[in-house]
Formats: sequence, C-alpha cells, structure tokens
Amino acid sequence: MTMRSPLRDRADDGLFTLIGDVPQLVKNLVVAEFNAVKGWAVKTATDAGIGTGFMIVALFFIAWVVPMFLVFLTALLSLWLPVWASALIVMGIGVVLALVAGIVGLVFYRRIGRRESPIQAAKTDVLIVKDAADEY
Repeated sequence: MTMRSPLRDRADDGLFTLIGDVPQLVKNLVVAEFNAVKGWAVKTATDAGIGTGFMIVALFFIAWVVPMFLVFLTALLSLWLPVWASALIVMGIGVVLALVAGIVGLVFYRRIGRRESPIQAAKTDVLIVKDAADEY
C-alpha cells in the first residue's frame, strides 16, 4: 500500500475547481489562526501566572526582611554581638532570596513581551494578501 502525499499537483485543475476550493482553504486558515491564538493565550497566561507566583514569593521574603531588620537594629543597639550577627545573617539570606525570586519573576514577565502575538501575525498576513492583490 502506497502513501499518498497530502499535497497534490494542481497544475491541471480548472479555474472553477480552484475557486471551489477557496472556502475550504479559508476555513483551514481561520481554524489555524484560532488555534495559534489559543496556544499564544495559554503560553502567555502560564508565564504571567509563574511570574506572579515568583513576585508573591519575593513579597513574602520582603515581608520577613523588614521585621528582621528591626530585630537587627534592636540587637545592635544592645551591643550583644551574637544576637545582631545572627539577625544580620538571617536578614541577608532574606534579601538574597527576595532578589532571586524577583529576578526570576521578571524573566517570566519579559517572556510575555517577546512572544509574537498571533493577532499581529494575522495582521501581517492580511497586509501581505492586500499587497499581492494590489499587484494584480
């Protein structure tokens, strides 16, 4: 059994046959564009959700860094070295974790802006078709 190619030679097709195929081709194009929009929306929503999650993690650690800084200042004023040294270490860890989570969140947010929107791609396709139609 031989496999037939999904593409066929249309050189011998008549004008009416080609015109009759236009509605199916347009339907296929619309379905493909709709599927592209769905895929773009899912990827964009996923990146926005992950970015938001990391921003919440960053805010969580910032919320703990501020009280630790106050504990550090209190312990420093009491001049008891082990207490303020441990408070400083904990505060430093919190700041580092908040910075890392914030940077990772920004990376996911920037992905959203770099991704090509299918709507823009459809507009470009329309412009190409209009330019091709103007040539004839």
